[in-house]
Amino acid sequence: MKHHPKVVAVLLGLFLLSQFLGLAILQMYIDPVKSEEQGKVVFTELPIGERPPLDEDTSYVPMIVAVLVGTVILLLLIKFNLHWVWKIWFLIAVVMSLSIAFGAFVGMWFAVGLAVVLGVWKIFKPNFYVHTVTELFSYGGLAVIFVPLLNIWSVSVLLVLIGLYDAYAVWKSKHMITLAKSQTESKVFAGLLLPYQDGAIKTKTQMHAIQHGDMHGDKHGKKVPLKIRTAMLGGGDIGFPLIFAGVVLKEMGVWQALVIPFFSLAGLGFLLWYGDEHKFYPAMPFIGAGCFMGLGVVWLLQIILG
Repeated sequence: MKHHPKVVAVLLGLFLLSQFLGLAILQMYIDPVKSEEQGKVVFTELPIGERPPLDEDTSYVPMIVAVLVGTVILLLLIKFNLHWVWKIWFLIAVVMSLSIAFGAFVGMWFAVGLAVVLGVWKIFKPNFYVHTVTELFSYGGLAVIFVPLLNIWSVSVLLVLIGLYDAYAVWKSKHMITLAKSQTESKVFAGLLLPYQDGAIKTKTQMHAIQHGDMHGDKHGKKVPLKIRTAMLGGGDIGFPLIFAGVVLKEMGVWQALVIPFFSLAGLGFLLWYGDEHKFYPAMPFIGAGCFMGLGVVWLLQIILG
């Protein structure tokens, strides 16, 4: 097993919560009047900025290019030790996605204000609870941006390409491992972090140790870094299955979309259950396989139910 069973259970619970919370946020941005008039799901305009005018059938192309370019930029920032640039870049992305997510439930000015406060808190004074809450909401905001640009075909191609890229980046080039370690060291990690020891999640002291580089004395009294085991789940492993489920919501319906997270959860659960604790694994091939199994079940149920 990749991690202690209790830690696996918490990580899977947070993953599932992020998927359903993201779908709820996405649902709030559907315009019911225009959707009824046009006979298809129509989303409201973004409260911050505009969506790029992409063709739904080929929108996966610029998205993949953006992922690759972003990865190259981040690797260059790491190479030249420009962590402050990454922090500013990440802060802007967090504030934007949180503003959109919170805007589904409260007024936009309040949403932006809350997003700024939590974003700054998350980046410059991090703790487990703020980090986790902001991560759970952020991907719903991103889904509101990207789901309207995709259809079942394009999101399926996107998921396949991301799965192949993730496998290459972890198993072959290993630069995804470098990115994860660097983000953790710079105290800015996109994704879920669960610090623990002997199966117990000790969020206050251990998250502080991870994010502030705490030291402790060894048997000779020498100060050495405090080693804390951490369960990590990257942001893409949360965001891409949510986008896939969101497109199912857009193209097929609510109950169909609600099926998908359980299968993406199963894919992630399979990896965490059978994974070796001493090895790194790409999560997207497993999560993506779960998404496609869920889509197959949805199609089968639609045939059965007529």
